[in-house]
Amino acid sequence: LAADKIPLDKVKLPPGFEISLYASGIPNARSMVYGKNGTLFVGTRFVGNVYAVVEKDGKRTTKIIAKGLHRPNGVAFKNGALYVAELSRIIRYDNIETNLDTPPAPVVVYDGLPKDEPHGWKYMTLGPDGWLYFQIGSPGNIVMPPPTHAKIVRVNPETGALETVASGVRNSVGMDFHPVSKELWFTNNARDWVNDDLPNDTLHQVSRKGMNFGFPYCHQGDLPDLEFGKQRACSEFDAPAMKLGPHVAALGMRFYTGAQFPAEYKNNIFIAEHGSWNKSKKTGFKISRVVLDASGKPAKLEPFATGFQQGETFWGRPADVHIANDGSLLVSDDVAGAIYRISYKK
Repeated sequence: LAADKIPLDKVKLPPGFEISLYASGIPNARSMVYGKNGTLFVGTRFVGNVYAVVEKDGKRTTKIIAKGLHRPNGVAFKNGALYVAELSRIIRYDNIETNLDTPPAPVVVYDGLPKDEPHGWKYMTLGPDGWLYFQIGSPGNIVMPPPTHAKIVRVNPETGALETVASGVRNSVGMDFHPVSKELWFTNNARDWVNDDLPNDTLHQVSRKGMNFGFPYCHQGDLPDLEFGKQRACSEFDAPAMKLGPHVAALGMRFYTGAQFPAEYKNNIFIAEHGSWNKSKKTGFKISRVVLDASGKPAKLEPFATGFQQGETFWGRPADVHIANDGSLLVSDDVAGAIYRISYKK
């Protein structure tokens, strides 16, 4: 959508919050990460580009820093380098922020990933341990995945060593580390074609090594699969931390670590719900907020930003959320090709 055609006046937020256009003209804007000098890098799933949004003297300009990549959905930043997760490999652009107009040729970090297109695009984040974390999705809606698939993995960007973090995960397109416990949390997209109301997409907490969240045998922690459920019981697997609703397509998630929002938002989780594609009545198409209790468990799920869907039509689909350096919340929208900024006015 052209910048003047994006109906941000339709977005509803809690009192005191407002939404504005941060950047536009970014077709298929998906995952976001900041560079050390404040450049916002944006990956894409379909157009093969990686973008950089640069702010100078209060004005923002958008540059294409990579073209012709294969599903460069995942982006992470470490030691001055931008890491990009394509479908089957991880690449790196060194000293990128000082070379935005003449980006260097990418260095291949790891190129042994599966080449399956279904759920092949990656969401990637840098862990507190310096490793890159991402998912290898199930190669189909509901299949018995090979041991290489349906899991969260991590790769050491220095050595190329690859390790499994958690298994039984159909497809995660969002993950973040808890700011206090440093544990990995992630969203998961449940299978399609059970019915309109089942199964739920889920939020997961990785509290120990070797966790298995049940795919393809069990969904949402308590729903045996129609096809594979007789082989193993749901009780054998680790349950999700929270059910997020059926077919909402929960993608990017972030813990709120900024100081701009009211105190009750500290360490809450914001989730970008991309929205359903095959539900008879559309659902999702919003930013949700998850509040954790004193023990760190999810206690409340509520809408935070709605209005991207009007009736049974939608003009926007949130794909990722990111905490801006000033504590506002950035939202990427891969339909409108834009990034929004949600801020709080005291």
